[in-house]
Amino acid sequence: MSKQIRADIILILVTLCWGVSYLLMDISLVELDPFTLNAFRFLGAFAIAALISYKKIRTVNRITLRYSLLVGFALVFVYIGATFGVKYTSLSNSGFLCALTVIFTPILGWIFLKKKPDKKLTFVVLLCFAGIALLTLGDDFSINMSHLKGDLLCIMCAVAYAIDLLLTEKAVSHEEVDAYNLGVFQLGVTGILNLAMAFIIETPQLPESSAVWGSVIFLSVFCTGVAFVLQPVAQQYTTAAHVGVIFTLEPVFSAIVAFFFAGEVLSARAYTGAILMLASIFIMEIDFKALRKKKEEK
Repeated sequence: MSKQIRADIILILVTLCWGVSYLLMDISLVELDPFTLNAFRFLGAFAIAALISYKKIRTVNRITLRYSLLVGFALVFVYIGATFGVKYTSLSNSGFLCALTVIFTPILGWIFLKKKPDKKLTFVVLLCFAGIALLTLGDDFSINMSHLKGDLLCIMCAVAYAIDLLLTEKAVSHEEVDAYNLGVFQLGVTGILNLAMAFIIETPQLPESSAVWGSVIFLSVFCTGVAFVLQPVAQQYTTAAHVGVIFTLEPVFSAIVAFFFAGEVLSARAYTGAILMLASIFIMEIDFKALRKKKEEK
């Protein structure tokens, strides 16, 4: 088995963990408030990552820590959107809407970095918004007020993660920034900020049931700690195109988990919207010109 195939398998497992995380967040929110849950999740993940790579992270420099603060701050808003979104909308909706990061990233890159979108991006955005409408609006295409708050929060999550990715891209462009240390310390920053918000807004408490303890531990260990450590390692041995396409499986996994474990069944119209959104992500990530050129060379 080649290194690239192994890396792709690892990334598929990481994506599966993220797909499962929506159900686990939903279970955990029965007993824990959102900021408390995220504090457990990220501080636990940081502790695991720090233990695994103590020798490496103890040499972290100031500029890496500075960018860790910025990226970690952005990540707080990502998980405010994701966690509160799961609380107020369906698991299937949250999975698909949070995956819109792959669309918002080039749009924000155009706005802030002056990278003009091409025809493909314009088509993808239109296709994506059509999918959102079919997935989130009511049967008569009126605004679905029962899910509106959660849907908007999940879209906020996608926008915030796009900002997070652009900040990370800027950070790692500096020679002084260690990408691995950046990934580890952003977990710590996110956990500390969530813990502070938990003490200000909520009443932090420990989980009471074994189901919630299990969900929180799985979220911390696999969905956050292991996933954030394995992702940059695996990406050394595969291509960006592979990674982008693999990550589009996250909303698919979340919908499958919601169907089998939470009994969520979407309408045919909503599934059509989800398919359009998934198609838009695939179209966005696949480089058709490169594929055509490769085919012509053969």
